[in-house]
Order: sequence, then structure tokens, then C-alpha cells
Amino acid sequence: MTKLREDITLEILNQRSNDNLPGLMGVVLTELKSQEVQSRMMLKSIHFAPNTYLHAASVIAVADTTCGYATVAHLPPGAHSFTTIELKSNFLGTTRGSEVHCVAKAQHLGRNTQVWDAEVFDAENGKKIAIFRCTQMILWPKPKEIT
Repeated sequence: MTKLREDITLEILNQRSNDNLPGLMGVVLTELKSQEVQSRMMLKSIHFAPNTYLHAASVIAVADTTCGYATVAHLPPGAHSFTTIELKSNFLGTTRGSEVHCVAKAQHLGRNTQVWDAEVFDAENGKKIAIFRCTQMILWPKPKEIT
């Protein structure tokens, strides 16, 4: 099983978000430990659908980002990166609140794949609004060709 990398910190992961989708969405990692990563996302008008409820894509963004950074923090030694090969979301409710909280937990940390489950909560009342699962394929450097 892959261990939490010592060279990855919350600060490093949050810096990666700056000009990318997680930064634009306002996803901030708040806790990093072995087999678990937590985040929060302050909600603004861009996170809501025209019906005034939280947009499903916003929920997926916080869950997928949290699981993605959890994968980075648990990459096996020598791995280059990862890519998502499957994700699934179930929406249990919604919110009109000001913040959501996400908890991602490892279900499988293998050499070639990782599986992460995440739960997204309304931060104000603790109501669970979504469950999420993703499978990540670990990417390894390509061997150099012999000439």
C-alpha cells in the first residue's frame, strides 16, 4: 500500500491550484494525513445553477479536486502523475449556504490504481449533500528507447 509522501504538504498542493480550476472555484485543502484529505470551498454566485441551488458541477469540482490531490500525496515512489479513469457521484441534497466541506478517504492504494471515496457536506449544518467515488490510474515514466 502506498504511503503518504513526506515531500507533499498542504501548502504545496494549495499552491498548485492558483490559476487552475481548483483555484478559480475556491477549493482549499485543509487537512492532509495518511489515506485522508479534507477541503473546503467557499460558495459564490458562480457555484450556483440558475435555480439558485448549488450546481452539480461545483460539487464534483470540490470532490474530484480533493481526491486528485489525495492521489498526488499518495503517489508511489517513482510515479510520474495520475489521471482519472472513472468517477461517479450521487447527490443526496443541495445547499444555498456559503461553504461546503469535503472528506476524501482511500479505499485502494495500489501500484497502478487508486480508488478514493469522498463525501461533501454543507459546512453550516453538516448535512451530507453528495457521495463521490473515483478511480485514478497511476502514470509511470516511459522507459527510454535503446538506440
